[in-house]
Amino acid sequence: MKIGCFALIEPFSVLRRQFDAIREMGFQYADVTDNHDGASLGAEFGFAATASLDAHPTTLKQAAGDITLTAVCAHANLLDPTAPDTYGTAQIIKAIKLAHFLGITQVITTEGDPKTAFGHGLNAEQRRLVIREKLQTPIQWAKSLGIELLLEPHGIVTDNVDELAKLLDELGEPQTIGVNLDTGNSWLGGADPLEYVHRFGPRIRHVHWKDMPREWVARRGKMYGCGMATIPLGDGVVGIESIVRALRQIGFTGPTTLEVAGADAVKQSAERLREWMQ
Repeated sequence: MKIGCFALIEPFSVLRRQFDAIREMGFQYADVTDNHDGASLGAEFGFAATASLDAHPTTLKQAAGDITLTAVCAHANLLDPTAPDTYGTAQIIKAIKLAHFLGITQVITTEGDPKTAFGHGLNAEQRRLVIREKLQTPIQWAKSLGIELLLEPHGIVTDNVDELAKLLDELGEPQTIGVNLDTGNSWLGGADPLEYVHRFGPRIRHVHWKDMPREWVARRGKMYGCGMATIPLGDGVVGIESIVRALRQIGFTGPTTLEVAGADAVKQSAERLREWMQ
């Protein structure tokens, strides 16, 4: 397995600095993490690590330097109505195109939390239908450009193994649509990360690593996803070592990404992963 980092290592720093920090910690892989349409004031004035989906690919390649980019994150809101200020279908398509021109083969998305009465009022079947509708055109682009579009546990549908299985069946395109297993998100949403490995096997093509501290047990099943872990892998309650071993048993050799805050915690997490992978 390849071990990389989220490109959000140092707060209030531009994207190039994130890649420099990743390199300084001894890593050679990273995701393109935060991104947006058009221009960003924070990026322009040097205090936001965000990439423009409209940027020329050379800009990102130069920022990354010798860091190998493994995925473009396109975490979306797929349950609320389409709106100009909602990250959704249009941005996922842009992420797929950007990945293609960067030579990246994976784009990671999810449904996210609904924020409107419409989104909260959907039943299980309606949720899957709304997600399917919003992903139809991105799937066409991904299939044409040879990009894997991966669904990450980060919402009421994807954090439920049975619902995700139904959604994958309904979407079809198993060569194009896969799973990005997020160990912390799936656990936090009330699922068992090991069940994802057992149920989806070869459709898991990327892993986001994070462990959750014991004090988060009370929130389990009540929250769908969190951005970063604050503890090293192995210090929490998710059972990361058993997940690593299960992935090894199914022959997973794909890219993985540490979603861990703090340089010391990142380094310790990587050391433990390498030990467990042996």
